[in-house]
Amino acid sequence: MQHRPGMYSTICTTFCALLLAAALGACASKGDSSSASSSSAPASSKSESSSAASHAKGIPPGMDAKGEVVDSSKVEGGNGTKVTVGEYEGEITGKAAPGSKFNKLKIGMSMKQVFDLIGQPSDQGAYVTGKAFIPFYFGGDRHRFETVYKGTGRLIFAGGGFGDWGSGHLIWIIHNHNEPAYR
Repeated sequence: MQHRPGMYSTICTTFCALLLAAALGACASKGDSSSASSSSAPASSKSESSSAASHAKGIPPGMDAKGEVVDSSKVEGGNGTKVTVGEYEGEITGKAAPGSKFNKLKIGMSMKQVFDLIGQPSDQGAYVTGKAFIPFYFGGDRHRFETVYKGTGRLIFAGGGFGDWGSGHLIWIIHNHNEPAYR
């Protein structure tokens, strides 16, 4: 292949121009969509401002002033009670209802123990954490497995081998007596 002088700089200039055009196009489309949907803007800004106001008052996201979970999908780690059982550290968020099947659980229990004790969930799913992308990280918590129990709350499991989603240990219990059946 014959090398032509200036070809590399021409390719770079063309690529940069295309990249700049795409970025400007994205900015222009964002500006147009926000002005076109001005009728929905007050509703969304009102919900965002009420959420921001409750967070400013010290009420964590997804919780109410009484410390009860109202939306499990918005609950953030660090707003519950830290628990250590043996070598396992975890968290319990929200207030358990009297007679809740989650009252039988302990941080560090295996997924099989939990399912044998309280039954199968109404929904479940898995996701990777940021630790999965750390080169040469072979520790636990590279993925999490979340289970939903309608009317009871959510359980989060961590660990297990890659591809073996069922071998994790319980690290987070979220009590929510208004939990829907699906995530």
